[in-house]
Amino acid sequence: MATGKLHIDLGALVRNWQALDAQSADSVETAAVVKADGYGLGAPQVARALARAGARRFFVAAAEEGAAVRQALGPGPQICVFSGHMAGDTDMIHDLDLVPMLNSLEQLTRHLEALPGRPFGIQLDTGMNRLGMEPAEWGAVAEIALGAGPELIMSHLACADEPDHPQNQQQLDTFRAMTDGLNVPRSLAATGGILMGPDYHFDITRPGVGMYGGAPFEDASPVVNLSLPVIQIRELEPGETVGYSATYTAQEPTVIATVSGGYADGLIRAMSGRGHLFFEGAPCPIAGRVSMDLISVDITHLSSAPKALEILGPDQTVDDLANAAGTIGYEILTSLGARYARQYNGTGQHA
Repeated sequence: MATGKLHIDLGALVRNWQALDAQSADSVETAAVVKADGYGLGAPQVARALARAGARRFFVAAAEEGAAVRQALGPGPQICVFSGHMAGDTDMIHDLDLVPMLNSLEQLTRHLEALPGRPFGIQLDTGMNRLGMEPAEWGAVAEIALGAGPELIMSHLACADEPDHPQNQQQLDTFRAMTDGLNVPRSLAATGGILMGPDYHFDITRPGVGMYGGAPFEDASPVVNLSLPVIQIRELEPGETVGYSATYTAQEPTVIATVSGGYADGLIRAMSGRGHLFFEGAPCPIAGRVSMDLISVDITHLSSAPKALEILGPDQTVDDLANAAGTIGYEILTSLGARYARQYNGTGQHA
């Protein structure tokens, strides 16, 4: 079956990283989050492009992701692991020179016993209640942890995509109370935190979704373009239905294009009957259910038969598509499937 064409503009991604870097003072280092296979766009390609642009510190979710980034970058750049030092990760952390962000007394003990003298960071929980040491736990182990020389102390904001949410200030105050006066680099801000201003920047920022063209970075350049080939075009008479469960019924003579793509490719079923594809700027509504491999689209209003329809691009961002599906741009990006023919614009790379 023909596959969709997924164009990834690494130049735009780098410009977004540079624009987020410009939001903070020269003394603040701008790292890059490349977890979830570079938000679905290919961690090796993304990391190499950012390293060429000057990024020297990268964040991943798990040690296995760190292995892929280390293989792409070679020695030198720092690779930090949000999940910390999990049981079974010791050899990988050692051999690949990864820096675990230790989340608990258990992880701190494991790291200091298994890899004494090797780099680590500390993750604190300032109110998100997801990962990291809470104030009481940090108070109990801070002297031991600080004596071992952490590379970084970080926390994560829960509501940074809502700048006026009171929890942002609460978490900032908690982070300061837990870390002020410590001679260790600090990091609190991902994309949303960067946009909230210098109070949240500290020593290191960690842009993620904004680099990839997603909200809340409204000035981001689009990074992803996805077009889906038309497999078949058919004409419907009034009363005929389309797709599983016959949820779409033609009310008048209708032209339907069936394109190659579906929820197996990350185009989630929730956009059934709600989303659009585009042809030369003209929106074409999805007709009926999104299935595993196919999407039916109403093209009655088009003056010519398209060979492909665009689902991501200048007319529809990842956040536009996410809104149609009742989700967030992160899910759209990280769900993009392996069947697409990927092209990395401006690099000569194809996959």
